[in-house]
Amino acid sequence: MTNQGLIRKIPELRECKEIIQIEKGFSADKKYIIHTEKNQKRLLRIFDCADMKQKQLEFMVLKKMEENQVACSRPKAIGEVGQHGYMITSYIEGEDAEIEVLKLSEEKQFQVGVEAGEELKKIHRLQVPPQISSWYSRKAIKHQSYMEAYQNCGVQVKNDEKIIRFIKDHMHLMKDRPNVFQHDDYHLSNLIINNGEFAGVIDFNRYDWGDPVHEFLKIGIFSREISIPFCTGQIKGYFSGREPDEGFWRLYSLYLAMCVFSTVVWTLKTIPENLNQMLDKVYTFLEDHNYFEEIVPKWYRREGGY
Repeated sequence: MTNQGLIRKIPELRECKEIIQIEKGFSADKKYIIHTEKNQKRLLRIFDCADMKQKQLEFMVLKKMEENQVACSRPKAIGEVGQHGYMITSYIEGEDAEIEVLKLSEEKQFQVGVEAGEELKKIHRLQVPPQISSWYSRKAIKHQSYMEAYQNCGVQVKNDEKIIRFIKDHMHLMKDRPNVFQHDDYHLSNLIINNGEFAGVIDFNRYDWGDPVHEFLKIGIFSREISIPFCTGQIKGYFSGREPDEGFWRLYSLYLAMCVFSTVVWTLKTIPENLNQMLDKVYTFLEDHNYFEEIVPKWYRREGGY
């Protein structure tokens, strides 16, 4: 059965007028824009039935986001059709912020960043379920696993001993950190701009639970290469216009340092053909911090944040 035939078997979409596949992203889900018979747009994800339990949790998360008035897709339906699961959400009008933000003035880029920071703060209102263990225990185990994989992967990052030492000296800072909902992929590619205005957040499927500061590392890896005014705005918006304290920057730097090794391992496993491109990003943020001799990145200091 073709995907279009499968989609038309979904009860909520039997009378849909148009089906457009979305090719962007690394998710295993098949994604489609659906034009319904009532001239509404919906976002459809088709996934393996084995993932249904996880998808049901994601659906519930989206309901919580709706309760907290987060600007994101609204959950509409979830179920099974044939050998596949499906999730239908509302569709956020607009375009990928990674592209659209550069069409704006620097002042407007900063304002979009402020709104993205304010939205992130609302996302973090959702507290961790009681069965989830501490952030420190989960992150420490995950980091150790990445380090073992890195040491056996055949790729060596310049000055890695210096980075490893910085991590060891700062790991204790993760103890007793807040355990909240994390979007866990919060950067310009997962934000939408519509007619020059911030429109919303997409792609909650990689969510996790843990330290809210961890969300900001994607600024250092991805967003800072596109729009520094946006990045500065996101930080300012999250902290209601106040400067983050030294504790924030030490944790931010710790998570970026840990990300050096997880990035190498993840890239080799998932998109090995992009290794050089990802290493360029790693070396960019390492230079931003002078290999973590400095905890506040150079781009933030240049913007007048510090």
